[in-house]
Amino acid sequence: MRPSLESLRVLEACVSAGSFARAAERLFLTPAAVSLRIRTLEAELGQPLFIRAGRRVVPTAAASVLANRVREALTGIGEALAEFQAATPPLRLTAPPTFASRWLAPRLARYPTPGASVIEVDVSTETRDTGAFDVAIRTGRGGWAGLEEYRLGPVEVTPMLSPSLLGTRTLAAPEALADFELLPHPDWEQWFKEAQCATPQGLRFLAVDYPTHELDANAALAGVGVALLSPSLFRPLLTEGRLIAPFPYVLSGPAWHFALIRANDARQAPRQLCAWLCEQAGEAA
Repeated sequence: MRPSLESLRVLEACVSAGSFARAAERLFLTPAAVSLRIRTLEAELGQPLFIRAGRRVVPTAAASVLANRVREALTGIGEALAEFQAATPPLRLTAPPTFASRWLAPRLARYPTPGASVIEVDVSTETRDTGAFDVAIRTGRGGWAGLEEYRLGPVEVTPMLSPSLLGTRTLAAPEALADFELLPHPDWEQWFKEAQCATPQGLRFLAVDYPTHELDANAALAGVGVALLSPSLFRPLLTEGRLIAPFPYVLSGPAWHFALIRANDARQAPRQLCAWLCEQAGEAA
């Protein structure tokens, strides 16, 4: 029977450390587990590996030679992996700022990176040239020429405001939003239609139009006005009570979040990442 690589690694650690106890510390095992592994290895090899003198154990000459050869092999494996990692190009992922910070960042660290691939994240509101990314997350209605699309989920928005801005006032109906300043957003009119309410007359909008929903959320948190935000992306702020979503009406679509790859890209890594993103989107739904 040929011993396992793990058993040989334990032998090398015991010889290098000079004791089972110190080897156990290095390997994050118990001394009993190390001792059992060595006894099993001795049975598999058909000869003793250590001479036990009281509480001390001394490797035999043959065990020392074997441990040195194992160390050389493990070093070679480590060097080979390092070379492989250096030769593997990074996987370039581009995403808009709010989606990247609120949805992508909490999940991406759990991605089971294939091989030694490193994921480089480019955060931008601009649409990158197709040669500048391997996977792009973008918002729209689909139909990008030359790109293969993976639907992640619809864009959803609903009014949100801070408890300090609401104060003692109530928002019994969507029309009451006319009493507050609103942060500019192109979907306000559509949201009122979703709420089955005519757009109120005299709505007041702030003079500042922020380029990202993250900045809109920060302004809402500061009590500057009412923002139209995604309840899924900003759910933690709602759960913590830092923002309030006073109405049950959520405008969903017609725009969607998509993961995109080049249609002629036959590599597995970009497709595996897109499939994983779709799985994550399904779990978050």
